[in-house]
Amino acid sequence: MPRPTVTPLTPSIGAVIGNIDLSQALDDELIAGIRAALLKHKVVFFEDQHISAVQHRDFAARFGGLHTHPLYPGVPEAPEMFVLDNHASNPTDNDAWHTDVTFIETPPLGAVLYAKLLPENGGDTCWANMQAAYEALSKPLQKFLSELDAVHDFNRGFPQAGQVAKQAGKDKAEKAREEHPPVIHPVVRTHPETGADGLFVNYGFTDRIKGLRRNESDALLNMLFVHVQKPEFQVRWKWKPNAIAFWDNRITQHYAVNDYLPARRVMHRATIIGDRPFNRARRPADVKIAAE
Repeated sequence: MPRPTVTPLTPSIGAVIGNIDLSQALDDELIAGIRAALLKHKVVFFEDQHISAVQHRDFAARFGGLHTHPLYPGVPEAPEMFVLDNHASNPTDNDAWHTDVTFIETPPLGAVLYAKLLPENGGDTCWANMQAAYEALSKPLQKFLSELDAVHDFNRGFPQAGQVAKQAGKDKAEKAREEHPPVIHPVVRTHPETGADGLFVNYGFTDRIKGLRRNESDALLNMLFVHVQKPEFQVRWKWKPNAIAFWDNRITQHYAVNDYLPARRVMHRATIIGDRPFNRARRPADVKIAAE
């Protein structure tokens, strides 16, 4: 078998991994190679993959335990995964820059997204590199932000009157809200494997910065929400049938381009549980950085 290839897409983020079949059992060396490419490029893509829901789940599980989303419908054969099925009667709620599931204490390490049904045109997804976004800020602002924490709120991303909550049903939505009170994460997160620092606030779930007045918090967050959208930090992926994206949720944000309605777009996603975010200057004594 030919060895997998890694082809970068931009200087900042994104690469395509070729010569690999994710429907096959992958040995530890191949998994380690995929992890290394993920850490370097932040999001990696695989084209022309033909995998079942169980194979999809099992591939994701090679990188950690799986998270079950409290609102989205699951995949019957692999209930840890969920379905994103968007069309005229169920428009997407992901057309805003966000990092996944930061409303829990241990936000995901990453996610594996598989294109099941695509519109004829449109429906791209963009990813942005939060290490590059942080490093592009001035040194004084980096220092100021590294000392701050922010509140992440489930209800900001999934309001009770929103599309996802309505599709899930009142009882399920209320239960999810009760089980997910606001949590606190550092504004600048240190990556537990690479040791890189990156911005860890996102429009989807970050409600406010602790210790600042509301108008100060809003102004600072709005500046950062605009800053992370610079094209220099991004890759835009044009989906093909049976393509897969695997992103490092600890150091990226992404945006599902909502330009294809009333056409239909169906994706399956497996989400890998991560660890508790920390900043290197304030990490617990028992937390180690793998790169050290």
